Amino acid sequence: MAELAFLWHMHQPDYRHPETGEFVLPWVLLHAIKDYADMACHLERHPGVRATVNFVPVLLDQVDDYSAQFASGQWRDPLLRVAAASAPEAISAADRQWLLDLAFRCYAPTMLEPFAPFRRLRDLYRHLQSNGGNGIAYLSGTYFTDLATWMLLTWSGESLRRFEAPIAGLMARGEGFTLAERQALLASLGRVVSGLVPRYRALVERGQVEISCTPQAHPLAPLLLDFASAREAWPDCPLPAAPGYPGGRSRVEAHLDQACNSHIARFGVPAQGLWPAEGALSEAFLNLIGQHELGWVASSHGVLRHSAGHDASPYQPWRAPAGGPEGLRLFFRDERLSDLIGFEYAKWHGRDAAQDFVANVTRIARSQPQAVIPVFLDGENAWEYYPYNGWYFFDDLYSAIEAQQEFRTTTLADAARDHRDGPQLPRLVAGSWVYGTLSTWVGNPDKNRAWELLCEAKQSADRALGSGHFSAAAEQAIRDRLTVCESSDWFWWFGDYNPGAAVADFDALFRANLRALYRLLALPEPPSLGHPLCQGGGHAESGGTMRRATA
Repeated sequence: MAELAFLWHMHQPDYRHPETGEFVLPWVLLHAIKDYADMACHLERHPGVRATVNFVPVLLDQVDDYSAQFASGQWRDPLLRVAAASAPEAISAADRQWLLDLAFRCYAPTMLEPFAPFRRLRDLYRHLQSNGGNGIAYLSGTYFTDLATWMLLTWSGESLRRFEAPIAGLMARGEGFTLAERQALLASLGRVVSGLVPRYRALVERGQVEISCTPQAHPLAPLLLDFASAREAWPDCPLPAAPGYPGGRSRVEAHLDQACNSHIARFGVPAQGLWPAEGALSEAFLNLIGQHELGWVASSHGVLRHSAGHDASPYQPWRAPAGGPEGLRLFFRDERLSDLIGFEYAKWHGRDAAQDFVANVTRIARSQPQAVIPVFLDGENAWEYYPYNGWYFFDDLYSAIEAQQEFRTTTLADAARDHRDGPQLPRLVAGSWVYGTLSTWVGNPDKNRAWELLCEAKQSADRALGSGHFSAAAEQAIRDRLTVCESSDWFWWFGDYNPGAAVADFDALFRANLRALYRLLALPEPPSLGHPLCQGGGHAESGGTMRRATA
């Protein structure tokens, strides 16, 4: 019987300011209460559906940080600090401006327009802005505590609205939230956030879910190993001026080791498979993955087409090229089915979308009875474009899958074990799940300049770490900061096609991390770190948080 293999990828970069520990952006918290909670609930409500869920360690580190904040009441996120304010008029000017900058950054048709009290808060702010912004100083403390509360409410997932009593009550109340009501909301959200890892661990223990991992801070490993790998799928790619990332192999190995250790500590079992950051693979990276006890790795059909030709089928695990890791199986996502969920079905009625998806899978299953049908996509950013955060879509989809007899769902670990004799790749052309290339992270002048700054910082770190002047703790702090600087996310956002506000946020945080690294090294920071790298200004689909597999 054919098998359907879902992989839901959960990732956010490190949003904590490198020196204060304050959360510069709240997206880990907001996706935790909206998407990570809802996705667990869908699986809990549909035990007949199996899936692989991928968590990046740097995301889980921040979930732990939020759990500690809820436990202690020592808020490092301005959103929670404003929501918990006992004296609203004493909310700082910085926290007020931070909240105004971020509160309305959501997909308005599903997350703002349906809620009249939230709309009023936005409309009042817009009115003051349209008159030069001078009146914003007259907004009361209650305006800001209501705004913070509504930001938390609108980002609360549908499962929370249905099963967490304080949330439904506050949404009905609408405004003028008291301190006691806000404290009840925070207590409810704290239970949800601190319960996330145990919920997924329980799904693993009952055999329904496999948790896979990604190298620690989501690095674009093929580029850390060799900038020239970008030219395997894009021969004319402009490369950074630096000849390569210094010591890239040891850094990729460190990210891999940290990820495997994180997985065992959190889920009690070793990771069986790896979703590399951005599905980006190269032969050099594949060989490093093969040195760990992992049974599978995954990418996208674009990489398969470049590696084995346009007729190569993604509906089976592939073996590594000759000389590569013998025990490792490679999966390549069905880009059409994955992008239907990620970008198209939000526009459909949930039942129609579910029926169309099942019909598509059924056609493949009937034509290829032994097929493994890989559907891999972002497990967090798509759902705000669906009504009710995709609640009815998932209920219809998972119910339809449970009811049919044409195929069954599986985890990638089980599929890798059950299909050991797949074809061998003739070679592996380096690429990612976006266009089958590495062009989202290198080749643009702003992206290349960011790589050059990172290379300069890494060279400085190598010299300092080899000097013997630092204690063991200081050396670890340097390596930890370097790990964050190596995240792929900084390079994702650079480019004029992305929204200006998001580009500015990530640009500033990238440079703050590099400056912090130089301070840890006791070295003067390059003056160029005081200037933005990129302006952005585009209008990318889905706000730039997701990409389609093909242009």
